Amino acid sequence: MEQWMLDLRNSVTKGETVDETYNVSVGEINEVRKVYPMRIPRYYYNLIQEKGDPIWMQAVPSIQEVQDEEAPEDPLNEDGDSPVPRLTHRYPDRVLFLITDRCPMYCRFCTRKRMVGRASDITEKTIAMGIEYIRNHSEIRDVLISGGDPLMVSDQKLEHIIARLRTIPHVQVIRIGTKFPCVLPSRITDNLCNMLKKYHPIYVNTHFNHPREITPEAKEACERLVNAGIPVGCQTVLMRGVNDDPEVMKELMHKLLMMRV
Repeated sequence: MEQWMLDLRNSVTKGETVDETYNVSVGEINEVRKVYPMRIPRYYYNLIQEKGDPIWMQAVPSIQEVQDEEAPEDPLNEDGDSPVPRLTHRYPDRVLFLITDRCPMYCRFCTRKRMVGRASDITEKTIAMGIEYIRNHSEIRDVLISGGDPLMVSDQKLEHIIARLRTIPHVQVIRIGTKFPCVLPSRITDNLCNMLKKYHPIYVNTHFNHPREITPEAKEACERLVNAGIPVGCQTVLMRGVNDDPEVMKELMHKLLMMRV
């Protein structure tokens, strides 16, 4: 078993574990867990400095998540633009292709809470339907592979999907959306990078939302991707109490640029 898999297995998944370190309402955390899953890699959990800080707010369940009854389950209406399961075709020349429902960490701000972290994963039949849809629509030139987090699948399974996409002449660009460089950088291995670079142009988009997430481990992971010729972009999410401060955002952007993101 690869190291990242062992790291993932050691994640924080229960309110009781959080209570061992911080004085929290275990009942409230577990009430949220009945509706939305919880998983925090130990690596990311150890970045928390105090209850309610910017790292905490992104990772630890809040009772407000189940009290907001007016919030839509699908705020981006991705299902409304889904011609086949787990594929969204909103813009003419690109699609969003969801290949897994699992994530290394279940972010509290996720817009796909309705589907992530469930017991069953996406079947090969569903993935094949998505690839066939892309093959049959020559206007599609850009495929964003997402989930869940697509790097939750093995290198072999991911390559099987990417290789099939690369047989489609009109697919020019393949992008991968992943949180791993931020929350569990041990996933970004040499083997993964060597596999991905066989299928250029490949792009990786990730999420860093606070300067404290820029660690030596995260820097090494991003540089490993960049050194393999894979451009890495950051889709920072603006969040109250996390990064809604010009100085915080400035520091984050400067640190990202210093690690070539």
